[in-house]
Amino acid sequence: MKTLLFFALTLGLTHLAFAQSNPATRKKEFNLENGLAIQGYDPVAYFTQNKAVKGTAANLFTYKNVTYRFASAANLKTFQSNPDKYEPQYGGWCAYAMGATGEKVEIDPETYKILDGKLYLFYHSFINNTLPKWNKDEANLHRKADANWGKLVPATL
Repeated sequence: MKTLLFFALTLGLTHLAFAQSNPATRKKEFNLENGLAIQGYDPVAYFTQNKAVKGTAANLFTYKNVTYRFASAANLKTFQSNPDKYEPQYGGWCAYAMGATGEKVEIDPETYKILDGKLYLFYHSFINNTLPKWNKDEANLHRKADANWGKLVPATL
């Protein structure tokens, strides 16, 4: 019985390690439009310019199988020095929806928030802006979004 339990545990951990290191898994879980993260917006600009700025085709970088555009070579270099700091949370899906329902919902790259040094993106259409809803219950939604994202993807994705 112990041998069977050990085998099952080993198999499960091996599968988890493969999923965590598999670039295809990461690419599948991220919100990509035409193969680009954040619909081609520059992830560094949110932090350095305090606004959403479109990246250019001349400044591309692929990190763990997810491709980003940058507005400048300097922003690309900044990202390369610390990608985890600049990548959007929840794979670039709407933070509010991730917290409220655990679903992957599209975003408006110009509707965002920097919270504790991390980038959160939100859905925003003509009649529905999820950022104010997030702000009303941020602590609760943030906790739920972290838990829901953790159920969807491996921890080291």
